[in-house]
Amino acid sequence: MIGREKELERLELLYGKNRFEFLVMYGRRRVGKTTILQKFSREHNVIFYSAQEKNDSLNLQDFSRAVQHHFDGQWIAPFPSWEEALAYVTKKTDGQRTVLIIDEFPFLAGPNPSIKSIFQHEIDHHWKAQNLFLILCGSSVSFMVNDIMGYKSPLYGRTTGSMEVEPFDYLDSARFFPDYSHEDQLTAYGILGGIPRYLNAFSGDRSIEENIADEILENGAFLNDEPRMLLKMELREPGVYNSILEAVASGCNKVTEIADCIHEDKTKCSKYLAALQAIRLVEKRVPCGEPETSRKTVYTLPDQFYRFWYRYVFRNRSYYEWLGPQDAAKEIMAELPDFMGTAFEEICRQYLIRQAKLRKLPFIPAKIGKWWGNNPAIRAQDDVDLLLLDKKGSEAILCECKFTNRLMPMEEYDDLATAAKAFPGEMKKTLMFISKSGFTAPVERRAREEGAILLTLEDLFL
Repeated sequence: MIGREKELERLELLYGKNRFEFLVMYGRRRVGKTTILQKFSREHNVIFYSAQEKNDSLNLQDFSRAVQHHFDGQWIAPFPSWEEALAYVTKKTDGQRTVLIIDEFPFLAGPNPSIKSIFQHEIDHHWKAQNLFLILCGSSVSFMVNDIMGYKSPLYGRTTGSMEVEPFDYLDSARFFPDYSHEDQLTAYGILGGIPRYLNAFSGDRSIEENIADEILENGAFLNDEPRMLLKMELREPGVYNSILEAVASGCNKVTEIADCIHEDKTKCSKYLAALQAIRLVEKRVPCGEPETSRKTVYTLPDQFYRFWYRYVFRNRSYYEWLGPQDAAKEIMAELPDFMGTAFEEICRQYLIRQAKLRKLPFIPAKIGKWWGNNPAIRAQDDVDLLLLDKKGSEAILCECKFTNRLMPMEEYDDLATAAKAFPGEMKKTLMFISKSGFTAPVERRAREEGAILLTLEDLFL
């Protein structure tokens, strides 16, 4: 099992407390929640029940079978009610450390909304005093956050912890392709993101181009229609959501631009964008250092695969079918350096956060992100790929990220030096450049003289 050491350590810590613990685990589909729970279950006394999209009586029957097999080694009959099923767990636990995991809990609560109150009653009257570790897990992020942990939920205040399982970063994702070059490892991450199920779809003994053709563009391949299918499972009116995601993937990142692109009302777009944020498919961003209420708000797709799929597969489906998977993959490969620009900025952001945690930066940043705005020095709009600010706002790192096939020239250095003039003169500023292909000799010489930091792909893997 690649990665997830921290998540498993957390589960072991809670298990070792030998008292009632109630963890809510959530995260988007395919992120690997069930795999983590299965790994943990193999080491302990665990009742593992995975709910399905069935009616309430069938889920109760399946749950009855799971707990009876666990405690008695056989299934006798379904319990007549959830109250009796949970009372049976209470009786059988009887002081021994027991773990009850219910995966995809929203499939239980959908057909039977009262089940949250039934669990709340059992917790309050019995389980709080027992040696039970309860884990409720779900892929519907908004449901788990609002309907389980929200203040209007019957279970509000009963949880002892929560865990959002997030996609892998570029380093853990690279572990899926040990034989790839660093460039190909980062390219695979730029296409697939950090979702384990997507990373497993690519084969490390085939090229990026071959994997795109066979695992994404080929009709019937798992990744060929994955985003659209998941959207249907999560949301109503998938047509509007598809249009919004395509617009954002194509570079429309303001509400007015998105509304104009898809020919919908601005207010309606804002509502749909909020729903996409709730399921972690869209992020709202403001220039680094500015308040969340900034009028410079833009929207992005944080999931690399969704960004790739909506930019290429969704908008070009008919054309790619006529062209064929192999030739279509060649066309995409020709455009990848441009596509990878945004992905590489995210990779560099992850690298800098890791360096900050290791205390390897000039300061511990309080804020990190892209910056854009007016530069008085040139009386025009300017931007910085990554800006890091200290807590006092007296020190900054300005970082330029380049995923191109040429040595970074002096013009790029000059651009970042000019962008630095948009910030107060008394602020201490460090220039940093991260370039896939390295730097020209004049850039290296100037960086030494001025104390700028130059990094390449190799540095990202140290």
